Amino acid sequence: MKREKQNNRQRIYRRCLYCALIMGVCALLGTGYLYLYDKIPGNIKLKAGVEHTLDLKVPVNGEIVKVSDTEEAVAVNVQNSSNIPEGAIYIDLSSAVTMKAEALDTYRMDLKLFGIIPFKQVDIQVIQDMTLTPVGMPIGIYLKTEGVLVIGVGDFNGTNGINHAPSKHLLKSGDYILKADGEEVDGKDAFIETVEKSGGNNITLTIRREEEIFDISIKPEQNQAGEYKLGVWVRDNAQGVGTMTFMDEDGNFGALGHGINDVDTSTLMELQSGTLYHTDIISIKKGSSGSPGEMTGLIDYADKNILGIIHANTTHGIFGTCNAKGMSAVHNEAIPIGLKQDIVTGPAQILCSVEGMPRYYDVEITEIRPDHNNVNRGIVLKVTDPTLLALTGGIVQGMSGAPIIQNGKLIGAVTHVLVQDSASGYGIFIENMLAQ
Repeated sequence: MKREKQNNRQRIYRRCLYCALIMGVCALLGTGYLYLYDKIPGNIKLKAGVEHTLDLKVPVNGEIVKVSDTEEAVAVNVQNSSNIPEGAIYIDLSSAVTMKAEALDTYRMDLKLFGIIPFKQVDIQVIQDMTLTPVGMPIGIYLKTEGVLVIGVGDFNGTNGINHAPSKHLLKSGDYILKADGEEVDGKDAFIETVEKSGGNNITLTIRREEEIFDISIKPEQNQAGEYKLGVWVRDNAQGVGTMTFMDEDGNFGALGHGINDVDTSTLMELQSGTLYHTDIISIKKGSSGSPGEMTGLIDYADKNILGIIHANTTHGIFGTCNAKGMSAVHNEAIPIGLKQDIVTGPAQILCSVEGMPRYYDVEITEIRPDHNNVNRGIVLKVTDPTLLALTGGIVQGMSGAPIIQNGKLIGAVTHVLVQDSASGYGIFIENMLAQ
């Protein structure tokens, strides 16, 4: 009986060991699979007429097809350092692959792990080669929202001492109020006036909630002062300081490398109109571990200081057109853009204005994330320039949009600082900004 119990225990131990071994192998395989998956970009851009080399060194191969109604075989010229002949539709990413396409077009790469297991589809877009002027100058930003943004809903005391919450369960933070009784809402003050003049009658509000637009009916109630209210806090504009990333020959610009979100709701602000202003940096709060620094700019919202118009506020940055004053403020030379596959870990520079005029400062690119799920964090970098470290501690708020240059190419823009390491931060690929 005793020996039987020992044998049972041994069998249980062996089973536990087998299970632990199997789980460990599965975890290792899963980690390896995800590593390979993330190493291959989900989207690759090629400049028309320019050779591009992909040197990913992953055990994946497959074929390239032209994306069209008939899904034709690839017309792109593919050269592989393996024995695959030129012009073949099959590629092997375990060795370097050189690709070149003459015409603007779209292709798809269907990849298999070890040539057997369906692995990943990669979109290939052939774009026009271009040059852009890196700017790096500070800009004052003013955005006016489409309608008004709901930043909070609450209750208030009425004339009879009873609490009222007319908007509760009807509105929520992040909603945009576009119309009131069919009339366009033109700012916070106009909306408050409309509610106060309602006389307590129901108001029909047109709401945008994410991608959905719908109407709701709300009855205003009187507060202790006898004014009609909805118990909602709203915002209709945003201001701030950032850095212009690039400008093309026609004065079209991109800046920030990320969108402008509401400070309370983190909602991307819907743009009705936006203006770019000249700004002077008047102070710099140096960053440190756990405390991000900040550049403070003085903005005079006068017409004479307008540098341009903002047309779009997106997750990839803000975009618009500079006027003659804005264009004349930029003196740098245009340089080629660099795509994801052109970037390498190692020395680079950022262009920003912390000493009165834009100048280049040394940084180190420590990691490249070609397929990161956060588009604003594809580049990981660290400031190495002693002058910039002495002035700012590294990357500070207001530096968002500072262009990143490597090997004479504009490859991206600074977007975020690491709170626990002010010398380090993230950047967005320039091709992702241009996609907007």
